[in-house]
Amino acid sequence: MRDIDQQLSDLTDEIINNRRFLHENPELSHQEKETSAFVQRKLQEYGIDYEVGFSGYGVLGIIKGEKPGKTVALRADMDALPIQEETDLSFKSKKANIMHACGHDAHTAMLLGAGFILKQMQKELSGTILLVFQPAEEDAPIGGSQAMMDSGVFSTYEPDVIFAQHVWPSIKPGIIGVHDKEVMGASDRFKITIEGKGGHASMPHQTNDAVIAAGHLITTLQTIVSRNLDPMEASVVTVSMLEAGSVPNIIPKTVTLQGSIRTFQPHIQKRLKERFFTITNQIAEAFGTKAEIDYQEGYPATINTPKWARIARQSAQRVYGESATPDLNPALAGEDFGRFLQKYPGAFVWLGTQIENEYEQAPLHDSKFQIDERALPNGTKLLVQIALDALRELEQEANHV
Repeated sequence: MRDIDQQLSDLTDEIINNRRFLHENPELSHQEKETSAFVQRKLQEYGIDYEVGFSGYGVLGIIKGEKPGKTVALRADMDALPIQEETDLSFKSKKANIMHACGHDAHTAMLLGAGFILKQMQKELSGTILLVFQPAEEDAPIGGSQAMMDSGVFSTYEPDVIFAQHVWPSIKPGIIGVHDKEVMGASDRFKITIEGKGGHASMPHQTNDAVIAAGHLITTLQTIVSRNLDPMEASVVTVSMLEAGSVPNIIPKTVTLQGSIRTFQPHIQKRLKERFFTITNQIAEAFGTKAEIDYQEGYPATINTPKWARIARQSAQRVYGESATPDLNPALAGEDFGRFLQKYPGAFVWLGTQIENEYEQAPLHDSKFQIDERALPNGTKLLVQIALDALRELEQEANHV
């Protein structure tokens, strides 16, 4: 690894500068025109072949080794969030209400860095490495991964395995979260419009109060997880938006609720959805109201292939040491990479990026979110190591057939 370490030492400033440029110039889902152009310029500068036109602004870098072999894909997402940045960084976002609050700027910069190093190793590679720069990861429930596949991103080079990493603010630099199976949850969304009969606040008996129905519904929905599902199966029902009325002396005719449902296993997702519809309709009926439900199934759960999770864990330990991969609980946050893993084996890992003062660490999707940039070189090195280890594993498999 000495040659890689030397290259990485020379490349560290480039990785950080690339990340900072992207952080200053964030773009929302489906609007990543300049981000995509930046990625293309860097790939061209690094001598890496690439193709474009996947799901709008998606880019595919291609590093074809001089020896025959299998194909490993590494993915990074590129889009930002509609958030007004509230950090005091010297390179904070230049765009109002747009911010890289989920680390996609870091993901893109690290994948570019890994591509540079792997390109220098091209003569030694047995197989092909694909660099997948994905747009619209934040556009749940649609996303960009399926659209990339539908538009032919893997029509010429199809991966035998695919990997991605995500900055993770709750773990320190040098720690990597690797899960054998479930990593991130399925993320469904719902909107419920309860329609009753409005009226004067002093005469509730003349109304069918949609607010009262909504209040009972919010609390009763929580019984799905607590009373209808196995306590050992993680899942969450969250009502996060409530719109009702405009003045205090009028009982409104309609109330709107919105929220999300998070699960890991498809059978739990199905059961929860069934109970959600039953409870919503019956609560509405009990109060003389009607419920209109808009339910969208979002990203599937991100579930690693155990074998490739093991390879990723070994790679992380080579880079960081034997203690670098402690057991961590999975998260119920959604991730569009799950659709890649439905089609191809692979693994999704967390990269520890917690800042030095952990008490000031803001979570993902927060206006004050930051990362410790000292994690970026090792995150780059981890991608390189995973790619090399995966190609080696695939070659050994092929030789034993």
